[in-house]
Amino acid sequence: MIASTPAATPPDARIRQRAWLKEHSMTLGYAALFVVLSLSVQNFFSTANVVGLMLSVAQIGMVACTMMLCLASRDFDLSVGSTIAFAGVLAAIVLERSASVGLAVFAGLAAGALIGAGNGVLIAYLRVNALIATLATMLMVRGLAFIVSKGQAVGIADERFISFGDTLLAGLPLPVWLTGVCFLVFGVLLNHTVFGRNALAIGGNPEAARLAGVKVERLRVWIFLLQGLVTAMAGLVLASRITSGQPNSAQGFELDVISACVLGGVSLQGGRARIFGVLIGVLIMGTVENVMNLLDVDAFYQYLMRGIILLAAVLLDQLKSRGERV
Repeated sequence: MIASTPAATPPDARIRQRAWLKEHSMTLGYAALFVVLSLSVQNFFSTANVVGLMLSVAQIGMVACTMMLCLASRDFDLSVGSTIAFAGVLAAIVLERSASVGLAVFAGLAAGALIGAGNGVLIAYLRVNALIATLATMLMVRGLAFIVSKGQAVGIADERFISFGDTLLAGLPLPVWLTGVCFLVFGVLLNHTVFGRNALAIGGNPEAARLAGVKVERLRVWIFLLQGLVTAMAGLVLASRITSGQPNSAQGFELDVISACVLGGVSLQGGRARIFGVLIGVLIMGTVENVMNLLDVDAFYQYLMRGIILLAAVLLDQLKSRGERV
C-alpha cells in the first residue's frame, strides 16, 4: 500500500502564511497606498505624473542599489550627496574647458570611484569607523565642490551632455532606464554571484566570513568603489537634468537613500537585503514626496515628513531584528 503524503496541518499553513505576509508586507502596503492615492489625489495616476514620479526617484534608485550592498555588509556611506555634487561640478568644468563630453563623463565617474575607494580603504584597512570616515569625506568632498567651482554653479550648454537627462526611449526618460539597469545588475550581483553572497556574509559575521576564506577588506573596498562610481553617475545625470553643476546640490540625499533601503528591508545590522524591497522603499519615498507636491504641502512640512519616514524605517528595522532573535 502506497503511503500518501500527509496534508499540511493548519498550524504549518499559518506559519507559512505569516512568513509570506512578513516578506511581502511592504509591497502589499505600497500597492494599497498607490490605489488609495490614485483614487483620492487628483492627477496622481496621470501618465505625466507617473513618469515624473519615476524620474524624480531615478537618482535615489541608482544610489540605493549600491547603498544596499554597503548596508548589507554592515557599513554605510554618508558622502553620497557630496559625491553627486562634486561629480556634477567636475564634469561641468571639464566640459566647459575641453568641449569633450566623453572626457567630462570620465572625469566625473573617475572622481566618484576614487572617493568610494578612499572610503573603503579608510574603513577596511585603516579601521576608521564608517560613520566618522564617510562623515569626514562628506565634508571634504563638499568643500572641494565649492572650491573648484568658486562657490558658483557651473553652467552646461552642450546639448550632447544635456541629452543624458531628457532623452526619451519608449516614452520614458533615459535616467529611468539607467535606474532600471542598475536594479537589474545589482539584483543579479546580490542574488546570483559569489560577490553578493560574500557581501551578505561579512555583514552577518565578518570574522566567520574571514575564516571561510572571504577577503573581507578587499571586498569592502570594492563595495565602496562601486558605491562611488554609481553615485557619480547619478551626479552626472542630475547635472544634465538641471543643466549645471551645483556645489550645493543633493544636500540630505544620503538620508533619503538610507531611508529607502531600510524601508525596503535592508538591515542596518548587516546580513540582510532584498533588491525588490529596495525598489519598493525607493518608490515609497518618491510617492510621498510626489503627493505632497501635488497637494502643495509647504517644504517645511516635507522635511518633517522625511524625518518621520527615516525614524519609522529605523524602528521597523529594529522590530524585524528583535523578531528574528526571538
